[in-house]
Amino acid sequence: MGRVSRRAFAVAAFSALTMAPGASAAPVPSGAPAPSALRGPLAPPPSRRAVTEMRGMWLATVANRDWPSRAGLRASEQRAELVEHLDTAVRRRLNTVIFQVRPTADALWPSAYEPWSQYLSGSQGRDPGWDPLGTAVKEAHARGLQLHAWFNPYRVATHDDPARLVPSHPARKHPAWVVPYGGKLYYDPGLPEVRAFVQDAMMDAVEKYAVDGVHFDDYFYPYPVAGHSFDDAGTYRAHGARFSSRAAWRRNNIDLLVRETAARVRKIRPAARFGISPFGVWRNAATDKRGSDTRAGVQTYDDLYADTRTWVRKGWIDYIVPQLYWNIGLAAADYAELLPWWAEVARGSRTRLYVGEALYKAGDPAQPAAWQDPAELSRHLTLAHRHPEVRGHVFFSAKDVAEDRSGAMARVAADHYARPADTSR
Repeated sequence: MGRVSRRAFAVAAFSALTMAPGASAAPVPSGAPAPSALRGPLAPPPSRRAVTEMRGMWLATVANRDWPSRAGLRASEQRAELVEHLDTAVRRRLNTVIFQVRPTADALWPSAYEPWSQYLSGSQGRDPGWDPLGTAVKEAHARGLQLHAWFNPYRVATHDDPARLVPSHPARKHPAWVVPYGGKLYYDPGLPEVRAFVQDAMMDAVEKYAVDGVHFDDYFYPYPVAGHSFDDAGTYRAHGARFSSRAAWRRNNIDLLVRETAARVRKIRPAARFGISPFGVWRNAATDKRGSDTRAGVQTYDDLYADTRTWVRKGWIDYIVPQLYWNIGLAAADYAELLPWWAEVARGSRTRLYVGEALYKAGDPAQPAAWQDPAELSRHLTLAHRHPEVRGHVFFSAKDVAEDRSGAMARVAADHYARPADTSR
């Protein structure tokens, strides 16, 4: 599959969702000095800085983005590829792998609730002959890595035909739970029985395996698709009477999912942490004076009904990883503007702030000029060192960490990861 962001698995192009029309990158002059050669505020931090930070990578399985390289490999081949990703994390001096184990209402472990993922065997429900999540936990821990289990709560399928799901699929047993939207299938977040079910399905893995974290990405209500509406009118009539608007009701539905999941994780596995990696813009300042100085085409509060700022300020989650997938100087969403905004949101909160980094853009000729400079990501980390609230970074994604086509990841490791980081954070 092409080198795209995680949300481009659901839409044609990431930039079409996130950027206001006419947004363009501020070019980086050719021959710009490396961070290690800079003097002043953009120089890398001294090596004596404590290395107790998050250094993570996402390992995506939806559409075989990172792993397995294709569906239908033998169990031994799948296992070897998985272990190689873990070894790559160690070589890059990372300390955490966020492993996508429930990409589309399915499972990468023997689940009591949902079918085996089609991304393993090529056929949904077919036993691959081994336990990927169990193996990942064991092998990660053997290498000194933390393993966070990454779940997508509401996405059912990347197509809109329920008949293509296995007959035993919960979405076929409960068709009233499902909303087709934009060519895909989703569970309806407004149904209390859906919220309970998806938590039960996820907690099955948390109970069975010694995961170090439970992780959601940026999909709550789906990203807007032009010309389509998410048809939850009946659910709203049944459950939303006490709310002033459908938007307020939808946000409450997602708040409930977040708070209830956090409580269940604490009860089942107290040492594990619960974190979320949302789209990087809560609201634009033009919409809300508390928002960021951005002109993004998507705002999580208004479009995904995810009040990410409140989750941090109230300490409902243990960590947040906003996807700041833009370069320094981008007019519509400048990394250098969003980073301090998120640091201010996290200041004084119990929620730890890590930053999601767009390694997949580095060296991609389709990306703006800034991403052709291997030093762009290193500059991100240098800026982050100005803000003590930033406790680390997570890179999207594992295949790009391994391939490192432009040398951007090697540059980050050389400039910032000279010593290994432990997992205490």
